[in-house]
Amino acid sequence: MVFAELIGVIIVALSVLYIYYKFVIFNFWRKRNVFYLEPVVPIGNLKDFINGKKQMGVFFHDIYIKYKDHGAIGIYSLFKPNLVIADLDLVRTVLTKEFASFHDRGIFCNEKVDPLIGNLFFIMGKKWRNLRVKMTPTFTSGKIKQMFPILSECSEELAKFLNSKAQMRESIDIKDIFARYTTDVIMSAAFGVKSNCIGEPNNEYRIQGRKAFEVTPLILALAVYAPQIMDLFSLTFFDRGVIKFYMNMFRENVEYRRTHNIVRQDFMNLLMQLMDRGYVEPDMDDDKKKINESSTVSKLTIAEATAQSFVFFAAGYETSSTTATFALYELAQYHDIQDKVRKEIDEILAKHGGLTYDSVNDMTYLHKVVNETLRKYPPIPFLNRICTKDIALPMNINLPKGTSITIPVLGFHRDPSIYPDPDKFDPERFNADVVADRHPYAYLPFGEGPRVCIGARFGYIQTKVGLVSLLSRYKFHLDPQTRVPLIFNEGAGVLSVKGGVHLFIEPR
Repeated sequence: MVFAELIGVIIVALSVLYIYYKFVIFNFWRKRNVFYLEPVVPIGNLKDFINGKKQMGVFFHDIYIKYKDHGAIGIYSLFKPNLVIADLDLVRTVLTKEFASFHDRGIFCNEKVDPLIGNLFFIMGKKWRNLRVKMTPTFTSGKIKQMFPILSECSEELAKFLNSKAQMRESIDIKDIFARYTTDVIMSAAFGVKSNCIGEPNNEYRIQGRKAFEVTPLILALAVYAPQIMDLFSLTFFDRGVIKFYMNMFRENVEYRRTHNIVRQDFMNLLMQLMDRGYVEPDMDDDKKKINESSTVSKLTIAEATAQSFVFFAAGYETSSTTATFALYELAQYHDIQDKVRKEIDEILAKHGGLTYDSVNDMTYLHKVVNETLRKYPPIPFLNRICTKDIALPMNINLPKGTSITIPVLGFHRDPSIYPDPDKFDPERFNADVVADRHPYAYLPFGEGPRVCIGARFGYIQTKVGLVSLLSRYKFHLDPQTRVPLIFNEGAGVLSVKGGVHLFIEPR
C-alpha cells in the first residue's frame, strides 16, 4: 500500500515537473516571438550532444547551417534559454559593441571547490577585468620573444626524436607527437618543469595533461548551462587528482625558485612578479612606459597564480597541438601547398641565419596556412556569453539578464556563403585583399572584442615553431588508416580527432 502511494506521488511530481517545463520554462522564446527549435523535456535541445552523437561545436554548426536565415535561433540548453546567433553584425554587437552587457561567459566558476577554475577564461565581472589588466603585459611580443629559446629547444628535441622514424619511413600519430611537444613547451614556460614528454610519452606530465581534458559531455553541459547544479553538489570541472597535481607542482616550483634565487625568462617568472609586486616589469624597450597603477592594487595569491599557469598550459597544450596536427593532415594531402610552405621556410631561415623569433614572424605563407587551418578546424568551435543585464538587441530581440548566448564559430567558418567551397583547404583565403572583403567577425578562432584570447600570439608562435622544425627536415604523406574526412571526438569540448591522425614521415 505504501509502495503504491509512493509511486503515485512520484507520478504526480513528474507530471507537475513536465507541465512546468513544457508551459513555463519552454515558453520563453515563444513569448518573445523569437524563432526557436522545439525542445524535449527535460534536456531541451541538447539530446544529440548529451548522448554522445555530436561534438558540441558540430552540434551548433548543424543548427547554424540549417536555420541561419533566421539570424538568431532560440534553443533550450537543459532548462536554460539559449540564443544561437547566426548574423555576423549581431555577433559584433554581442562581442564588442554591447560588451558591457555580455562580458561574462556564464559558465561554472567555483574557485572554492575547483581552484584551477579561477583563471581568465572562466572568471567573471570585475575580477576578470582586474586580472585581465594584470595579465595583459605577460603576453607582449617582447615577453614572448624572451620565451622563444624554450620553444626553439623543444622543437629541436622534437625534430631529432623523429629522425629515426623518418629514416625508416614509419607511420606516426602526429597528434600524439605534437601533444608531447606542446606539453614540454608549456610545462617549461608555465611551471618551470623539464617534463621530457617527447622522449617519455607516458610519464606523469602527459598522463595528467590528458586527464585535464577528460570531461564527460554531461559535466561539460552542466558547467556551461547549469552551473547552479555543479555548485549545489560541489562538483568540480577538472578531476580532483589533476587539481591536486598542478596545485602542488606550482607551489613546489615557486618555493624552489625563491630558495635558490632562480630567475628564468618564462611565464612562471611573470606570475611570480604578479604575486610579489602586483605587476609585471615592462619590456626592456618599453622602459619609459608607466606601469598601469590599476594593476598594482593587489597581488595575486598563489592559488590565483596557479590557476593562470594551468589555463596557460591547458589552452596552449591542446589547442596548439591540434592546430599543428590539422595543418600537417592537410599538407599531407596537398603536396603543392606543403612544397610551397617548405620553400618559404628554407628561404626565410637562410635569410635570418636560422630559427629565430623574427624569422618565424617573417613567414607570411606559413601564417596563411595556420590561419586556414584555424578556419577549417577552430579548436574552440563555439563561443558562449551570458546576458549580464536586460538589453534590446537588433531584430526585435529583447533579452533579460541571465540569458545564454552561443556563437557557432565552426558554423561561420564552414559556411559556403562566407568561405566558398569550405571543405577545401586554401591558404589564399587569407590574402590581404580577400580578408579585407570579408566581414571582420567571420573569422573567430580566438574570439573577438575585449575578451579575445590573451594568448593568441603565443599560440601562433608555438604552432609555427613546431611546424617549421618538422617541415624544414621532413616530408609528410597521409597514412591510409587516417580517415578522410576526419571524425571528431564527440565527447570533447575542443575540436579533436577520433582515432588519431597517422602520417608517413620521410627525410627531405
